[in-house]
Amino acid sequence: MSLLSFLLASTTIHATLQGQTRSADSAAWVGAWAAAPQPAPPAGALRLANQTLRLIVRSSGSGKSVRIRLSNLYGDRALAIGSAHIARRVTNAAIDSASDRSLTFGGKVATAIPAGGLLVSDAISLDVAAGSDLAVSLFLPDSTAIGTIHSLARQTSYVSQAGDHAGDATLPIARMIRSWPLLCGLDVYGAEPRAAIVAFGHSQTDGDGSSLDSNRRYPDVLAVRLQQAGRADLTVLNLGIIGNRLLNDSPAAMREQVGALLGEAGVSRFERDVLSQPGVKYVILALGVNDILLPGAVIPPGVPETADDVIAGYLFLARRAHAHGVRIIATTIPPFEAAVFLSPPVQLASAEKEATRLRVNDWIRRSTDFDAIADFDAVLRDPGRPARLMPAFDAGDHLHLNDAGYAAMANAIALTFFSRP
Repeated sequence: MSLLSFLLASTTIHATLQGQTRSADSAAWVGAWAAAPQPAPPAGALRLANQTLRLIVRSSGSGKSVRIRLSNLYGDRALAIGSAHIARRVTNAAIDSASDRSLTFGGKVATAIPAGGLLVSDAISLDVAAGSDLAVSLFLPDSTAIGTIHSLARQTSYVSQAGDHAGDATLPIARMIRSWPLLCGLDVYGAEPRAAIVAFGHSQTDGDGSSLDSNRRYPDVLAVRLQQAGRADLTVLNLGIIGNRLLNDSPAAMREQVGALLGEAGVSRFERDVLSQPGVKYVILALGVNDILLPGAVIPPGVPETADDVIAGYLFLARRAHAHGVRIIATTIPPFEAAVFLSPPVQLASAEKEATRLRVNDWIRRSTDFDAIADFDAVLRDPGRPARLMPAFDAGDHLHLNDAGYAAMANAIALTFFSRP
């Protein structure tokens, strides 16, 4: 059976097995921030002992109550949480003490995230404003190697000196980190109808190349546009993963370097990272470039992914989204001529890969399987050399974008697509 036939035949099975029934109460919760869980790289697991994490995130929505979600998806043992707090961040690791709230889990301050599991906190009253920075503090009492992270945060977070400092206004900092360990979601509660938009993709969704601590990834810019347009009923969640592919998991050939850090295939993680997000009504799909670029460059050639393979993956996800009542925006693949992995330098592009990209993009533009199209290729390409990124948008490797490039991506998404409740 061809990949196309297999994926399309599987759509009904997945929709039946993985569909969710949402309670009336859960309908009022909506995701305001999220990050896709990833396995820690082989030599890069964060190791803590009797220390506090203070993780900084920006909420894309407002609410009167809040809860957090913690993931131990890739942990091989339960992970103890001695205490957890949430507060409004003032600057760096400092919080507004008046806003500090102790979080509980099933009524308990201390808890554990089961191996491979997800833990959701109890709701706590806290006024959260869209565009505000929050600090989630987690005290880890035991000696712990954290196996579940989000690697490319583009945000500085903090590890404390010894002790439970989850409620401290000023954290005694031992070191800074630029990942999000354990924390995979922050939800807000409100009575008015609201919906979440999930940006689902690879490193260009994750914000690789954007300015540190500036929230200039394209989903961030889209969230600001929505707020400025008076669309407080919408939030934007970033579920991008660097190096992620549409059709295949993190390459086995790269296990020594990154382990399984590049995540499961998009067709596999779609249920967890998109359809399970509270309040999701829309998804922006931006995958496929790594399926085209990686073979023959950083992984052995094998059987190259064809345009038909990538198209099959897009169709599969479009039909799964629609089966769950989620509207889907497809995006074209931006140009990648001269794209290079910088360390060590590896050329990624070729004439054959460019032909595959063009064929996929042509199909996306003509397809009637999506609810809308955002033509990232058209806004990012150099008019004088359309196989290459516009220099003003290039972060330096001819593949990833700078802040201006991510703003152009966000501006290519028509706000009229998101219907009012």
